[in-house]
Amino acid sequence: MGATAGERQPYGTRRYVPIADHGLIGDLRSVALVGTDGTIDWYCCPSFDSPSVFAAILDAERGGCFELAAAVPAHTKQFYFPDTNVLITRFFTEEGVGEVQDFMPVPGAADREGRHRLIRRVLCMRGSMPFRTRVAPRFEYGTRPHTLRLTGDTAVFDAGTMALALTATVPLEGEGQDVRAGFKLAEGEAAVFALDQVGGDVPPRGCASAEAEEQFTATVQYWRRWLASSRYRGRWREMVHRSALTLKLLTYEPTGAIVAAPTTSLPEEIGGVRNWDYRYVWVRDAAFCVYALLRLGFTEEAEAFMGFVSRHISPGDGSGSGPLQIMYGIDGRMDLPERELAHLEGHQGSAPVRVGNAAADQLQLDIYGALIDSIYLYDKWAEPISSEQWENVCALVDWVCAHWDQPDEGIWETRGGRKNFLYSRLMCWVAIERAVRMANRRGLPADLNRWLTSRDTIYRRIMSRCWSAERRAFVQQEEGDVLDAAVLMMPLSKFIAPTDPKWLSTLDSLTEELVSDSLVYRYDPQASPDGLHGDEGTFSICSFWYVESLTRAGRLDEATLAFEKMLTYANHLGLYAEEIGHTGEQQGNFPQAFTHLALISAAFNLDRALG
Repeated sequence: MGATAGERQPYGTRRYVPIADHGLIGDLRSVALVGTDGTIDWYCCPSFDSPSVFAAILDAERGGCFELAAAVPAHTKQFYFPDTNVLITRFFTEEGVGEVQDFMPVPGAADREGRHRLIRRVLCMRGSMPFRTRVAPRFEYGTRPHTLRLTGDTAVFDAGTMALALTATVPLEGEGQDVRAGFKLAEGEAAVFALDQVGGDVPPRGCASAEAEEQFTATVQYWRRWLASSRYRGRWREMVHRSALTLKLLTYEPTGAIVAAPTTSLPEEIGGVRNWDYRYVWVRDAAFCVYALLRLGFTEEAEAFMGFVSRHISPGDGSGSGPLQIMYGIDGRMDLPERELAHLEGHQGSAPVRVGNAAADQLQLDIYGALIDSIYLYDKWAEPISSEQWENVCALVDWVCAHWDQPDEGIWETRGGRKNFLYSRLMCWVAIERAVRMANRRGLPADLNRWLTSRDTIYRRIMSRCWSAERRAFVQQEEGDVLDAAVLMMPLSKFIAPTDPKWLSTLDSLTEELVSDSLVYRYDPQASPDGLHGDEGTFSICSFWYVESLTRAGRLDEATLAFEKMLTYANHLGLYAEEIGHTGEQQGNFPQAFTHLALISAAFNLDRALG
């Protein structure tokens, strides 16, 4: 997909590149978003949940950015170096063709410095081309001023709590607190910019062209080696592998955590208030993560994620949200206070900008099913869980048996009060059912009589109180009549046969009311108020659940068409935000792990069904 360089007006005129017009690079600690015009307008250093250094995507004037582009009108195209997370943005002008290669070297075991480095390599491929750059960091979400120290080819931006060093192979000029450069390259020539976090034991270090070439090669080799362990050989290999590479980029390697998305407050509706911080680990994602990783053959990542679960997600002392939180920090911390950054205007004026997430204190009963299902999958496909892990499972299942019938906030984290959601009941059933399977398969000690009684009671409760004879469908909550795409998990979790007449009738009702051109809405906020103003787009994870439900129901032609249509809604690099708007635009935090996990699952199962 191409764009015209210059669509974004000069820094300070409050123009935004759309959410979808970005690529992603990272080093398994943090990521940067690079616009199709060559501007980095989102980067948190040194980790996903650190305060931002560049946040122009949330405030074009005050957020900070790293511009690097042709200095003349240009048409641009952006793609990934094949089978890697090295991003290339190409500039096509009347005088020649140039490109910017963006990547972040992945720290290796031999890297004792702990250097966080972002490299931007500029090359002229044909003819000649003038380039310009402007580096304007704004530390701590644009709240902390910094000083600039410019010596030769090195500029140090020092905010006191953090310092960044920019080294370049072209002359740099100071401009207030920022740095500019203008240069011209002839065919075959290159320039290099390297941005490092410095301080303590990490001094500024230049990045000559030869070193940039070596690190480029090493980074390419790292990603290709990693992807080579994928076992997927199906019809949608390119999209599945891009999803896998994206999922790996959202992994915080020091702990094995996987963030829901690497951004905060990208709006679910332009101008709306549904803007949330997703730079945390949701327990709900656990089962999908483990399932997708193991299906593709990435056992080390599944093991690392289960290590995070074992270390940080274990029964607590029982707060208002139960023995588990719904989300944790990437280091396992539980305190994630939510606050608004009133000085930032939000993406395209979509305020408020939030950091932290108050939903961490919600009661969401479905997380127990997600977590225990992930443990079950790992125990079955990877390696048996330990006796201590089993004790934790038993404690959680005993808690679920005692508390499954209370109202909660549900999977969609509504802020309109607790209700008796079907999905929450369903996943409580999954929690108990998977634990029973593990106990029986391995002969592990368990209070099976109590577990089985609770499991069967939940099943009958769902079948009697969540089935609407009038709607001929399973509905969002007990004794209700609102449809909800979350019920698509009923056959996927093996609660109901995918060809059961009641389920097929539900699938038809969902198709008629919540599906638009393969895209699936979560629910109708007008029919089921969720405590928030405004509308939202379709939820891409629900769209992939829909594909999988059609697949399991044997409706393969419909499933294949819906899947192929969904692929057309990806951005130019194969990436998805959380939602898709009415005219096909990406909305919400970007890219979203949950969506890419669901894509992998849908592709895997559709491939298998097609033979």
